[in-house]
Amino acid sequence: MTATATATALAAALIASSAVAQTPEPIRAIATETPIVNITAEGRSDRAPDLAMFNAGVVAQAKSAAEAMRANTARMNAVVAALRRAGVAERDIQTSALTLQPQYHYPQPVRSQDGTTEVMAPEAPSIIGYEARNTVTVKLRRIAEMGRLMDAMVSAGANQVDGPHFSVEQPDAAADEARADALQKARARADLYARQAGFRTARLLTISEGGGYYPMQRDLQSIVVTGQSYGGAMPAAPPPPPMAPVQPGEVSVGVSLSVQFALER
Repeated sequence: MTATATATALAAALIASSAVAQTPEPIRAIATETPIVNITAEGRSDRAPDLAMFNAGVVAQAKSAAEAMRANTARMNAVVAALRRAGVAERDIQTSALTLQPQYHYPQPVRSQDGTTEVMAPEAPSIIGYEARNTVTVKLRRIAEMGRLMDAMVSAGANQVDGPHFSVEQPDAAADEARADALQKARARADLYARQAGFRTARLLTISEGGGYYPMQRDLQSIVVTGQSYGGAMPAAPPPPPMAPVQPGEVSVGVSLSVQFALER
């Protein structure tokens, strides 16, 4: 055999072997009389949270918009500085809301001379001041310091604190545990159906996944400190309210699976 013929034969053999290697395995057919069972199962993995998120806000009021914004900015700068001194990283402080709204005085209705009918005052509502609100969302990675941090913020001038919401920063491992839990539950249920219906086994056909977080904690009540009045310099911030102990509890990472089985004899 010549060199050319040998090369041609070798190339043909390689093409044939490649075609064989790439041939997919035949899909096992399902008989028309085979019962199909669709099962939805949820799996969970409970973890101690390692993240807490909450909102810290400053509400300031003044006679003019500029005064309200100036007062709000000064107090919010103090709050952010307190957060940084407490060790919160720059990337974990994010502005989530900033508003400036007029405050109106609405004339009171007056009664007719006989005192039986209320008549609206002829004056239109008038602007008597402005309210500026600035809110930052804070991500805290040292949950044990939650109480101390909130105390520092309120002392610095925050007069509205909402939260916390607890979560897990790296949920992948917990999600895998939840997937295994959900699949185990689905398999056990399918085997139960197979036995009760007189079939030998339940063969897995398809898996479809959905998932999410199922928080299991009690939120800390919002703290609102009031007392700001209109005009002039801002009064000193009131003393911070006593802080309730923060109990992080547990959060659950959950996964929902839709699984299809064929019952076979």
